[in-house]
Amino acid sequence: MLYGSLRDRSYSRLCAEEGARILERLGAEVRFFNPSGLPLVDDGVDAGHPKVAELRDLVTWCEGMVWSSPERHGAMTGMMKTQIDWIPLSLGGVRPAQGKTLAVMQVSGGSQSFNTVNQLRILGRWMRLLTIPNQSSVARAWDEFDEAGRMKPSSFYNRLVDVMEELVRFTVLTRDIKDKFVDRYSERVESREELSKRVNAPKG
Repeated sequence: MLYGSLRDRSYSRLCAEEGARILERLGAEVRFFNPSGLPLVDDGVDAGHPKVAELRDLVTWCEGMVWSSPERHGAMTGMMKTQIDWIPLSLGGVRPAQGKTLAVMQVSGGSQSFNTVNQLRILGRWMRLLTIPNQSSVARAWDEFDEAGRMKPSSFYNRLVDVMEELVRFTVLTRDIKDKFVDRYSERVESREELSKRVNAPKG
């Protein structure tokens, strides 16, 4: 579970936590990444940084992901994008995100919007994740959670349950056949060593 805000009362985190409760009821094991302390990409650090290593280990471990971001200035937050930027397309000859499932969610302080979930979908496709069709966009998020941080009964909550159920279904249905989705001719003819050299080449 990735969320895109470090506020004490982060609605993107609360939304992710609500989703996690549903996933656990459905039998999934859920782990969160706390983005606090994650450095900016190319800001004098590399993948050896503890927070970067933690994030990459979680991506490698999981079968599916949930990305939950606030919408700020009509887009995902910089914190959300930084987390995704640290997820590599390849680690050596292994693509850690390829073929795994993804659900996208956003929270807004005002009226309902889909800017952020649309951007997250583009990134999910770029990362070669199987992004599920359903999605969650919670408007006026400040009014959708009680004092304890639990989501109130509403159509927004019902949609969140729909999204988590769909994520589990897609994960289970594709678990044993995901190699078929990611089997590409261009990669079969390229050796693991050549792939590693190409995708890990120094960037300008």
